[in-house]
This record gives sequence, structure tokens and C-alpha cells, in this order.
Amino acid sequence: MDDNDDAPPPPPQSTTHNEQRLRLQRGRPPCVSENGENWSMGERQLVCLGRVVLKKSKVLVLDETTASVDTATDNLIQQTLRQHFTDSTVITIAHRITSVLDSDMVLLLSQELIEEYDTPTRLLENKSSSFAQLVAEYTLRSNSSLDKSDDH
Repeated sequence: MDDNDDAPPPPPQSTTHNEQRLRLQRGRPPCVSENGENWSMGERQLVCLGRVVLKKSKVLVLDETTASVDTATDNLIQQTLRQHFTDSTVITIAHRITSVLDSDMVLLLSQELIEEYDTPTRLLENKSSSFAQLVAEYTLRSNSSLDKSDDH
């Protein structure tokens, strides 16, 4: 038996979420550098989201919350927001169209000017709206990438 079995593992240089989970399953929590510098941006964003859930914040300003996470994690974040912040004001700044589809209102900016402001439903009903066109483009790209993955 090695004398170092009780010693914590050295901080990882680059760690995936799966590696982190495996380390936790083995009973060894991952080391966290000061300011979480050894964590990915997505991991830091999830910790921030966890903090707001615990604080039960009434006002949230989310600036590109899902920019550094994969689609599955994005979906989990959106589900968490819907579940825990129904009575809160949530202002979402996002480039991912899926981040705002469940919002009460959408404010679309173009070249620093307000282009559209309405409910997502009303904007989607108007096929000439920029929001509807963005959603259509996103859907087309998503379906296209699914078709390509089916070919392989």
C-alpha cells in the first residue's frame, strides 16, 4: 500500500466534467485553485447558478450564462431557472436563442438599437420578425447538424 493514498490528488491541469465526476465517485473531491482558476468557465457558471438558487434571489441578471456549457447543461440550466425563479425577475443577455424562448418578454437589439420588443409567442407569429428568423435559422442549423450526425 502506498503511503500517499490519503494525500489529495494534485490539481488537474485540464479536467473534463467526467473526470471530475469520477474523482468524486472515488471519494476524492477535486482540488480547487484560488478563484477556481483550475475550473472551466462552464463549471464556474454552474457554481454561480447554485449560489443564486441557494440565496433565492428575487432579481437575476444573467449575462451569457450558457455561453461556456454544452447543450445538455444549457437545457439543465434553463430547467433550473424555470423551476426555481418563477417569482423572480430574470434579465437574460444571450446569444443562444434557446436561452430566451421561455421568457415573458424578448428585447432584440441590433447594432445597439432596439429592433423588437414583445412576447416570444407574438414575435414568432410574425414570420418577418428578426426573432422569428433567428429561431428559424437556429432550428434549420440544429436539424442540419442532427442529419449529419445520423449519417455517421
